[in-house]
Amino acid sequence: MATSDFVLGGLASVGATFFTNPIEVIKTRIQLQGELAARGTYVEPYKGIVHAFVTVAKNDGILGLQKGLAPALYFQFIINSFRLSIYSEAMERRWMHNRSGEVSYGLGLMWGAIGGVVGSYCSSPFFLIKTQLQSQAAKQIAVGYQHAHTSMSDALRQIYSKNGVRGLWRGSVAALPRAALGSGAQIATFGKTKALLVEYDLVTQPTLNSFSAGLIAGSIMSVAITPPDVITTRLYNQGVDAEGRGLLYRGWVDCFVKILRSEGVYGMYKGFWANYLRIAPHSTLVLLFFDELIAVRTKYRNH
Repeated sequence: MATSDFVLGGLASVGATFFTNPIEVIKTRIQLQGELAARGTYVEPYKGIVHAFVTVAKNDGILGLQKGLAPALYFQFIINSFRLSIYSEAMERRWMHNRSGEVSYGLGLMWGAIGGVVGSYCSSPFFLIKTQLQSQAAKQIAVGYQHAHTSMSDALRQIYSKNGVRGLWRGSVAALPRAALGSGAQIATFGKTKALLVEYDLVTQPTLNSFSAGLIAGSIMSVAITPPDVITTRLYNQGVDAEGRGLLYRGWVDCFVKILRSEGVYGMYKGFWANYLRIAPHSTLVLLFFDELIAVRTKYRNH
């Protein structure tokens, strides 16, 4: 695996995260409001995406929309370094092609899932801290458990001092289904769509081809990832007891069952449109930036 692919994958995601982190803050808040409460029985501080933006800006200030940016950048760099470098390696070595030489959607799903799982596990502490910082809000609009972190470094210190390394990786295994489903759907759709757009002479210009395929891949990804994303957000944000055990959920399955019982299917898709508005442009930008950086590297090498 080329080291440059690893670095380029990370850089591509960092560039996109600056633009999409505010919608990630909104998504996290919407997923946490009404936690384990039946629909219509709780106060909704965030009544839709636009209202949520205004509410956060009004109560937490404009900078409140960039809460959790530092851990989000670390998380995105690490997870996409693995995801995109593994995708690039698999594509170059034709591990994603079937016997007839075409890009296989099934093999793309597999390699995308592998990259997502590896990247997700390695970057889990930053996703944990990102979620906890993004949920922090002024008292009148607070949802979910409110952690007392003042920064990313403070969160790292607090979690490590209370629960050690295990505490930093709390929920990491439960986050793997999210990574496998989302990454598999995104990578497989991106590779296959790029090939089909060229094959049928629909979008052949390289940059537009990457942009179009990234947009479609992001749309598919948002449908696949929202239910496991809600579960991951709830698990990472819940408070823990002195032994480091969750106060509300014992694990992925327990969280899934409790959400379905209390909130119904609607609860599993809380924040879907915020997720879509984050993932579609983020996916498009990451995959576009990655392809463009690869093109620049190739051009540089050939000179």
